[in-house]
Amino acid sequence: MTHSLRNMFVGGFAILVIPVFCMAAFNDEDFGKPSSYDQQSARFVTLLMERQHLLSHPIDNEISERAIDQYLKTLDPMKSYFLASDVQEFQKYKDQFDDLIRAANFKPAFEIFQRYLQRVDECTVIATEWLDATHDFSAEEEMVNDRKLIDYAADEADIKERWRKRIKYNLLVAMAEDRALEEAKAKKEAEPSAEGQEPAAAVAPAVPRLSPSERLKKRYQSIARRMHQFDNDDVVEMFISSITTSFDPHTTYMSKKNFENFMIIMGLNLEGIGATLQADDEGYTVIKRIVPNGPADKQGQLKVEDRISAVGQGGQGELVDVTGWKLDDVVGQIRGTAGTTVRLSVLDQSGADIREISIVRERVELEDEAAKGKVFEHGTKADGSPMKIGVIDLPSFYADMENPGSNGSRSTTRDVAKILREFNTQKVDALVLDLRRNGGGSLREAIDCTGLFIDTGTVVQVKDSGGQIEQLNDPQRGSGWTRPMVVLTSKLSASASEILAGAVQDYGRGLVVGDSTTHGKGTVQSMVDLNQLVYGTENPPKHFGALKISTAQFYRPNGDSTQMRGVLSDIILPSVTDHMDVAESDLDFAVDFDRIPAATITNLGLNSQGLVQRLAEGSNQRISANERFAKEQRKIDMYIEFKDRTSLTLNEAKFIEQRKEFNAEEEDRQNLEGQLNPDKSDIVKDYYMDEVLSIAHDYARSLGDG
Repeated sequence: MTHSLRNMFVGGFAILVIPVFCMAAFNDEDFGKPSSYDQQSARFVTLLMERQHLLSHPIDNEISERAIDQYLKTLDPMKSYFLASDVQEFQKYKDQFDDLIRAANFKPAFEIFQRYLQRVDECTVIATEWLDATHDFSAEEEMVNDRKLIDYAADEADIKERWRKRIKYNLLVAMAEDRALEEAKAKKEAEPSAEGQEPAAAVAPAVPRLSPSERLKKRYQSIARRMHQFDNDDVVEMFISSITTSFDPHTTYMSKKNFENFMIIMGLNLEGIGATLQADDEGYTVIKRIVPNGPADKQGQLKVEDRISAVGQGGQGELVDVTGWKLDDVVGQIRGTAGTTVRLSVLDQSGADIREISIVRERVELEDEAAKGKVFEHGTKADGSPMKIGVIDLPSFYADMENPGSNGSRSTTRDVAKILREFNTQKVDALVLDLRRNGGGSLREAIDCTGLFIDTGTVVQVKDSGGQIEQLNDPQRGSGWTRPMVVLTSKLSASASEILAGAVQDYGRGLVVGDSTTHGKGTVQSMVDLNQLVYGTENPPKHFGALKISTAQFYRPNGDSTQMRGVLSDIILPSVTDHMDVAESDLDFAVDFDRIPAATITNLGLNSQGLVQRLAEGSNQRISANERFAKEQRKIDMYIEFKDRTSLTLNEAKFIEQRKEFNAEEEDRQNLEGQLNPDKSDIVKDYYMDEVLSIAHDYARSLGDG
């Protein structure tokens, strides 16, 4: 068995979310009439699933029953729109999804989707009525928020009552947001101003904030509008993926446009203006972030929160109004060949300033997703001199999938090797490799990057659907780093990052520190470009999407799969993420844990049980005496308490008191956003990293490297 690693991925943990796309107008007369390419895609996916998926499971009635539930869950995850009678009616298809995909028959998928749109429209009207109504916030009542305990609404009266509670809760949240803003404003106005500056209170007022009810009306109207903007590709993608995710959560079908976006992300570059865009509730495309050193940043006139109203091509091209367009189409207008000009008509946040901006497109490197390093002086060595500890932040295992190995293409291994050379030149004493937000990526890069830390040997073992086992080895003798190292992980560290962490642990090469275990994704995905499958050329026409399919399961050198179990940390540090439901075991139809014979490797003995125990004891002592960690532990305890609740209070007094005590929803959001999408261009030495550096310091001293 020989695996081609170019298009193999072990990245990206799956979290089920409702898709909120900005797509083509639903009233398109071609809606509901998928193209011949869509039909061919369905047939190709059917063949690939039955011939290449690691489970070797046929597309049968069992998969069909799972698939219809997956499709409904994708559309309506909290059972807020469909009625029980709708779901009962759809059960006529429960044994037919397998036959439908074989026949490339999408009619039932569109039938269900159109019923969903009908219910969305009806519930939007209901929501608007409740937003105009008067609510008794002193009443003692609660809203169930655990999906497993919620059934679909029995009838119209039931759905109205559900939306009454939902709107009441959303109003409580919105009112709390307003109170928080007012408190922050009052605090800012009370601050003394710096010399030569206007008093804080004299700053120009912000755009008037809409009332909670008006903001929520816009939100639900926006959701309805976006649902009506789904196009054929989106419905086909959801339908086919409902089949594929019924095998395992990581096997998904990508439409043509989503496949193109995926390839851009993997290559860490695109040709455009260098800005992150988002659709708002009023139909505008909003600038949410300017990429440092990108074209927009260099041009200097585009600002965060500016709203794009029109786009023109070249210096003289007509400005086309893009208000209300789907986000993908606006992005398509703004992206383009490097060296060409795009013109944007933008409004500032207040709507008072309208201006036209010309930006020359360039190739934009997505540096925030690339490896970066920084050296800290922390503690002293045995001779009393400062100990230098290098930290590498590695968010993903990336590579240029279109031009692997070409001059100028990005690669995790190249970037990390460069940083290690700099660390060696600076005589850095120990290394921390931060994989806390690394969801995986290229399997080839995971193997090559691991090879920077071991001399030679097996990095990972792979077993395919036929039971054949292959050992994938470090291809290069020697290593780029020979001094002590600590691998920092979290429950969000998945797939390729688990390969590296597991190998470091099995070789006794270093320590694994962080959450109690990693994500637990031990399956390998291959990216099958359906265009190449059909046309068989290196640069085929781009008519089709792609299938990301789980073709194998990977195993650590010691024979254990990381699937469901993850890589256990040698030293555990308190963290809220350790208690979040984001692991592989929390996903539907995850593949089971497995074990195979261990590979023959050389254990370096740098993580002996006695050494790890001594280092853990020292860490625990520091943590116990650290007030910031004590505060974190109190937050963790409250998080666990609130997370286990299955209902939410709708009593204003109790709601306010609970929000003062702890906001579990906000904690979830901040931790996920903070780790997956940090808004930083530097590595920060906070209380948590300070403890990791202390562990690295003690580790290096214990090994005689300090």
